Amino acid sequence: MDEELRSITERLRAEAGGSAAYDRLVTTGDPDTLATVLTEPGQPLWARELAAFRLGLAGDRRAFEALVLLLNHRDPPRCASAAHALARLGDPRTARAAAALATNELRVAYALHPVRLLTRLRAPEAVPALITTLERRLRPHDPYRRVALACVEGLGELGDARAEPVLNEALAHPALAEAAVRALARIPRRRPPGGWIPGPR
Repeated sequence: MDEELRSITERLRAEAGGSAAYDRLVTTGDPDTLATVLTEPGQPLWARELAAFRLGLAGDRRAFEALVLLLNHRDPPRCASAAHALARLGDPRTARAAAALATNELRVAYALHPVRLLTRLRAPEAVPALITTLERRLRPHDPYRRVALACVEGLGELGDARAEPVLNEALAHPALAEAAVRALARIPRRRPPGGWIPGPR
């Protein structure tokens, strides 16, 4: 069993109170049964999450909208499970949706998992979105340090030279400085005209 699936089923089993509906959703092999849960009115949140997660792991794009909503949920475990399923889903809309969530200042408190998902996807939208989000987090007294740190680490992992200016700015922030140093070290040095890289004097 997928380790993330094991974790989510244990969490949702408690939410569902061991109901027969829970057992049915965990064991069914019919994707249509799972997809119906996403469209039927009155379904509890645990059922929608479980159905969307299982469909996402199976690569069924009917899960996309439900997973994007869960990616921006106020409950971090739901965000984490949605990010995992979206990464496995392979829907081309995912990176754009994650970038929109990561850069939405009205929902920045819930941007951590969209930022991490963008890093994992390595899509064209990732670097611009992480740069934008990090620039905003460098304002004085910004409370979202975990989001900022995830951006710094993500930009280092992506290794794109476009991130150098904002990572250099992050060096001035004690909570981010160490991660920014590591991130800058992962960005390949650009060769100047002539093809040589000047060494230290």
